[in-house]
Amino acid sequence: MKRFSLAGMVSVALLGIFLVVTTQAAPRSESSFEWSTVVNNNDMMPGAPGGRTFNSYNQPSINQDGLVVFRARSRGGNGQGQPTHGIYTRDMLAGSPIVRILDRSTLVPDPNNLGTTFVETPSFPRIDMESETIATRGNHQPVWEYQLDDGSDTRAGTTGIYTNPFGELITGASKLGAVEEFSYFEVPEPEFPGTPFDVFPGSPAVTNGNTIVFKGNYTVDQVGKTGVYFRDLDNAAAGGGSPVMLIANNTDSLIPGTATVFGSTAPPSAANGQMVFAGFDNEEVPTLGGLYLAPLQSEPPLTTLVSIGQQVPGETENQTFNGLGEGVAFDGRFVGFWGAWGDHTRKVRLYCAEEGNKDRIAYCNQNLVCGDQTLGDPNSICNDTTDPNHGISCYQEKQVPVDQGFFVHDIKTRRTWVAAKTGAQFDDFLFWNYSGMTPCTSSGHSTEGTEEDGEPARWRSAAFIAVATRAGATFNAVFKARTGSLDEHNVYTGTVDGIYLSKKGPGQGQDIETLLDTTMDGQLIDPEAPSGAIITELGLEREGLRGKWLTINASMGTEEDGMAGIYLTELP
Repeated sequence: MKRFSLAGMVSVALLGIFLVVTTQAAPRSESSFEWSTVVNNNDMMPGAPGGRTFNSYNQPSINQDGLVVFRARSRGGNGQGQPTHGIYTRDMLAGSPIVRILDRSTLVPDPNNLGTTFVETPSFPRIDMESETIATRGNHQPVWEYQLDDGSDTRAGTTGIYTNPFGELITGASKLGAVEEFSYFEVPEPEFPGTPFDVFPGSPAVTNGNTIVFKGNYTVDQVGKTGVYFRDLDNAAAGGGSPVMLIANNTDSLIPGTATVFGSTAPPSAANGQMVFAGFDNEEVPTLGGLYLAPLQSEPPLTTLVSIGQQVPGETENQTFNGLGEGVAFDGRFVGFWGAWGDHTRKVRLYCAEEGNKDRIAYCNQNLVCGDQTLGDPNSICNDTTDPNHGISCYQEKQVPVDQGFFVHDIKTRRTWVAAKTGAQFDDFLFWNYSGMTPCTSSGHSTEGTEEDGEPARWRSAAFIAVATRAGATFNAVFKARTGSLDEHNVYTGTVDGIYLSKKGPGQGQDIETLLDTTMDGQLIDPEAPSGAIITELGLEREGLRGKWLTINASMGTEEDGMAGIYLTELP
């Protein structure tokens, strides 16, 4: 039996990276939902030089009171210098202006004795469901200079997690665990005191107003380790002296019900003082593992919610999950997730992007010049003369499961509901993104956009779902899906990507509503979009739905004559 995993699941980077062939028809001009603009390309970036406007956006997050947090950037080049990158918020219920949380001009909060400013926020930010506290990763040059035991000077601290539970931005976690005075940042490994985290993959979550929840990678004796953790923060510099606490790791944490240690863990989600995360024996080809619930406490028990090998709801008895997504949505009661089953697969051809990070595009196309060498992704196919894009773009082909779906698990009743499956209405829930670090990130090469935490550039898949409790045991599940057919080159044609609503629970029907899709007129969501501009791209993340509020990002028209932004609607 085949096993599937969304290994390395990431937040899809700024809109404009997916390559598909879409139909161009008259735009649909009707929608059942009213949309408000949070921010678009006509808005000025607060604090940015030269009257810069926003240009592109990651998927936003929102709390249940309508406070939206998002990552965005301006244009760069053409005499404008480097683009402005930053994290911003806007209170949509109060109608407040856009607020800058941080950008490249912002000093990294203490510890920082070098006057270091931020370089990049490499993943989408998140927000506590019940407070205004946000959490984001940040990359930068070293923040701390100190003296080693041998008297030599060294510098440390090039990445961390930053949050604002008490108003001002503070450091919640940092790559400073080897510095004795900042031992509260070290990996909680009693056998290896003073071990720093190397990186914090994915996006950190936040709950209880002052607790950050995150995945951390570290190295012991040149062996890479990983786990999921939390840290309670106090109203003091660097969140006070509370240490990082372990939930589970791949050193000695057993997969519940087995004698097998976790081989991998994924960036968690958190709400109401609890964490949900995905963990497997092997993230590429899982045979054990699943989704787990843990209270945020010392040595917490792990409760299995869904597991590899478990019966798929609505399928025959011999149909069990052989793949589970790492991007898990959680609102304190309901857990939304992607799953796959069966042995049937289809091959999808993925072309290198034409726009975006120039070094990553060059590496994908096997023509990244690095000194006297030309480097490239060895998995890219560039010499296929039968390919219609030969000489223009290289490609790779990936096997994806035919049978896949979105599901919602109720931790109170322990029932798992079907939100949507491939078949009559949808063809695919997986979206692909070429991301990661390329060789030569110096000497004139780009150092920005390394979303994948130092991992080599490669194609990664992701599925997108958000979930929120309605009345009683009912819920709204919002997800992203694709319809289309594969041509003789295994490329999607006639593609329609959309964001859809599934209202489920006891007494609820099975109908799925279209919220937005790529056949609709852009002016349905943004009256400032050019006339006749069709929606071209849509983005959703796991905390884009809280309570009745849904926020997404979208592009419409073309880059030269179009519009992009972040938008909000109220669900029934």
